[in-house]
Amino acid sequence: MNLTTRHELRQLYGAASERASLKEMPQLDRHAQQFIALSPFVVLASANATGHMDASPRGGDPGFVKVTDPQTLLIPDAPGNNRLDTLENILDTGQLGLLFMLPGFDETLRVNGQASLSTDPAALQLCADARRTPVLVIRVQVQAVYLHCAKAFMRAQLWNPSHHTPRHHMPSMGEMLRDQIQATQGIAMGAETPAEMLARYQQSL
Repeated sequence: MNLTTRHELRQLYGAASERASLKEMPQLDRHAQQFIALSPFVVLASANATGHMDASPRGGDPGFVKVTDPQTLLIPDAPGNNRLDTLENILDTGQLGLLFMLPGFDETLRVNGQASLSTDPAALQLCADARRTPVLVIRVQVQAVYLHCAKAFMRAQLWNPSHHTPRHHMPSMGEMLRDQIQATQGIAMGAETPAEMLARYQQSL
């Protein structure tokens, strides 16, 4: 049976706890700002005008995402694959969901807001690092902020080295892409070796 109404959904679950209902904030408090200042990793969730979804990981030195005030974040756009899925989605809908992570922390920080793309020189300079000045920054006007509980990370034991999967259990990225492109596009191509991939990545890290 597929659920089609909120009433049907709520029949399966109890009401949200008082703490869960009250934890959402309209701006970044000092704890949220400190979390972002320490975080080297964030996932950006977006959708285009037709509802096609995208979730994109972004990383950098801790604090690479800048808090300019309790309502505003700046996310530098680092070199990637030039698909521009997230950036085009922002142009379509102007909406963005963020999930900040801290290595070793089971809690995460969620931020939702109105997003825009900016080439403002002051914003670019604020987000510059020793490697580069970004081409553009994503400016997020914060609408909702809340800490997400640790249960998912605890269940996954994500940071526990004894639960990490040895790399040889999966083919290399190059081998998987070769097989997938052959299967979906009918195009035969060679597989980039891990060493070749790493050398290519090093040029734009």
